Amino acid sequence: MHDEIIFSGFGGQGALFAGQLLAYAALDADKHVTWIPSYGPEMRGGTAHCTVVVSDDPIGSPLVRQPTTVVALNQPSFEKYEPLIRPGGLLVYNSSLIERQPNRSDMRYVGVPANEIAYELGNVRQANVVLLGAYLAASGCLPLEAVATALDNHLPERQRRFLASNKEALRRGAAEARGDGVTR
Repeated sequence: MHDEIIFSGFGGQGALFAGQLLAYAALDADKHVTWIPSYGPEMRGGTAHCTVVVSDDPIGSPLVRQPTTVVALNQPSFEKYEPLIRPGGLLVYNSSLIERQPNRSDMRYVGVPANEIAYELGNVRQANVVLLGAYLAASGCLPLEAVATALDNHLPERQRRFLASNKEALRRGAAEARGDGVTR
């Protein structure tokens, strides 16, 4: 297994956190991992993305030019990265904020109403974790439980009050991707 993932959204949407959480879970599962964050100078409201490479084998380069997967939290991210995904790749996107229809027939799309799900759970800022759960279900990269355990082990103390709802956000995103997500 070798997956090159880009998590992308506006600053404040949690793209970096979702990628870092995946990286921690992969490390805990004894996978080879790289995580590289990138964000614009605006922080909140600016662009933010990270690349995560998860592999069973040593990783030759952490640079990702043609990802196997993109998790797009907003419209600009969808538009920027859709053309870059490898044929046969996967685009998981927040259908709450992205209205554009998928363009390509050589890859899979999974649309998840992440904002609505997160809002139902009481914290719209957990849309990133909803999409991470959808990615896990759609890709099979790691079991959902591995990321739930990474939350236990790596969630900062100031965020511990959100532990249970983050785990529920993971489960709801995975369920949406397995069931009602727009997949082709």
